[in-house]
Amino acid sequence: MPPRKPVSATPTRSTRATGRVTLADVAEAAGVSPITVSRALRGERAVAQELCERVQAAATALGYVPDPAARALASSRSSHVAVLIPKLSNTLFVELLDAVQNSLVPAGYQTLIGVTHYDAGEEEAVLRSFLAHRPAGLIVTGRDRSPAAAALIEGSGVPCVHVMEIATEPGSYSVGFSQRQAGRAITQHLLDSGRRHIAYVAAQLDPRTLERGEGYQEALAQAGMAGQVRKVLSAEPSSMALGGAMLERVLREAPETDAIFFCNDDLAQGALLASLRLGIAVPDRVAVAGFNDLPGSDQMVPPLTTVATPRRQIGEQAAQMLMKLMRGQPVDEPNLDLGFQVVKRASA
Repeated sequence: MPPRKPVSATPTRSTRATGRVTLADVAEAAGVSPITVSRALRGERAVAQELCERVQAAATALGYVPDPAARALASSRSSHVAVLIPKLSNTLFVELLDAVQNSLVPAGYQTLIGVTHYDAGEEEAVLRSFLAHRPAGLIVTGRDRSPAAAALIEGSGVPCVHVMEIATEPGSYSVGFSQRQAGRAITQHLLDSGRRHIAYVAAQLDPRTLERGEGYQEALAQAGMAGQVRKVLSAEPSSMALGGAMLERVLREAPETDAIFFCNDDLAQGALLASLRLGIAVPDRVAVAGFNDLPGSDQMVPPLTTVATPRRQIGEQAAQMLMKLMRGQPVDEPNLDLGFQVVKRASA
């Protein structure tokens, strides 16, 4: 066996000229061809173990970092997955993102995170920017978007999975649950507990929030109370402070209200804090229910009745579904409904 060629960490001419260690530099240091370096770093079985170790040693000694753009150009594939969410300040989406990352990274993918701020124009701009980089896949929040954004996704040919809702369009892929059914279920719980003057309080007013309100309205109609629908809506961002203010507004404008279904837990948490400050007995005077079972809801006084949504499971399953699509593998259930759970606590 010929003696093993020592690895040299001396910068080559290309390194000195550009300041970046290249594949050719690693090849020269390891005494092999650039294509062998590429195959060795990808861990292809056709490359001998001894050769892989030599290439890896050269790459480490030189501080070589693979260029993902060059790799994508060479293979017509990218290792990036673009994920679009409305807000990073919302715990719900942080948990979903964490689950997506935990599933994709071990498989060799990296995420590009785009924040749309619930704005159709921003979503279009983010999509145009990300699609220009030829991502391997897309994960987008919800299924309602502008015609321009929908055309961008469809025209790109990039595999796409919608999250937090169930898509119904042919050829679509989604992981989520029915926002409408969840809104109907929590309202039915309030009805079953004897409440007859139930208000629906919502902020932000994105499509999912509005669908929960439709579920609330359907539950009242089914109970023969269609004439008692009371929706109090605000376009402001959802927050605890707003929840307290809206509790006061509802009870001031409609003092007969005996239950409030808040579209999100942060609103409901704010309402519970305000009720303590104002001396409003919950649930005796008014029952309070939320949505999403966010951290802290079980620690409120009284603990908050809410709807638990499976955002971590949604993130995990969406990532798994997308990886199948990116690999050209069949997806058994293209629109996966993970359901929800009404969590009954002392507030309602």
